[in-house]
Amino acid sequence: MTIASDKISESSEIHESTDNGLYYRHWPATDTSTKAVVLLVHGLGEHCQRYEHLAAHLNQAGYALSSMDLPGHGKSNGIRGHIDSFDVFENATLELYRRTQSNHPNTPIFLLGHSMGGLIATRLLLNHQAKFDGAMLSGTAIQSPQEPPAWQVAIINLVAKLFPKAKVLALDASAVSRDPTVVEKYMADPLVSKEKLSAQFLVSMANAMQQCKDNAASITLPLKIMHGSADVMTAPSGSQVLHDTVSSSDKQITIYQGLFHEIFNEPESDTIFAEMVTWMDATLS
Repeated sequence: MTIASDKISESSEIHESTDNGLYYRHWPATDTSTKAVVLLVHGLGEHCQRYEHLAAHLNQAGYALSSMDLPGHGKSNGIRGHIDSFDVFENATLELYRRTQSNHPNTPIFLLGHSMGGLIATRLLLNHQAKFDGAMLSGTAIQSPQEPPAWQVAIINLVAKLFPKAKVLALDASAVSRDPTVVEKYMADPLVSKEKLSAQFLVSMANAMQQCKDNAASITLPLKIMHGSADVMTAPSGSQVLHDTVSSSDKQITIYQGLFHEIFNEPESDTIFAEMVTWMDATLS
């Protein structure tokens, strides 16, 4: 399906479809000659339509953007706030990759993940980095700002075994951006999930974090890591550890001083988008 976009004057059209209960969205490059496709994995609780501002900048620069609502998110099917395994997200992202590659054969593909999407992307790179020409990570959920005490972890693990779907934790999204309008829109957005996270979700996510930290040295492709220094939802130190551990000869990290969690929705976003385009241009050349 092709729809007109009033929000993105720079982009002529948006393609959207739903297949097997998953919602897909594609923003084609403004120029007929597409430099590459950026495959976006969004964060926890949100959805891909929140990235139209990013799409506009990428499209104008010759890059297409392809994304989807992860299972249990946005317009896709699934239980809000619960997964049986992190493999559910990886398999969905691999399907997005297959669709993107089929629609854009012989076109470079960059992987972009934000927050939990950055964790999904990092985990995907452990076994599938050869599929991509480079990766960009924003506010990656590699490390929690406040590590829970051992007794709390033990209780959550026990609950996950006995009652995996039991909802145990609610996220505070008040610090996603310094812009109060962004926070208001986030809280009012009916496609953003406000559900508590299940015990199994938390265990699966914690296991994925540890898996990435343990195996990050196997990552060798070009990598650009970005994080706001004032992010209280995911720890900037986790991004630094990831940068220091990966084996990529072409790796770059930028900690943006004073920025909150969603750097793409901060007042400085246009500058960040320009830096992303510059990095991709250099990587392709």
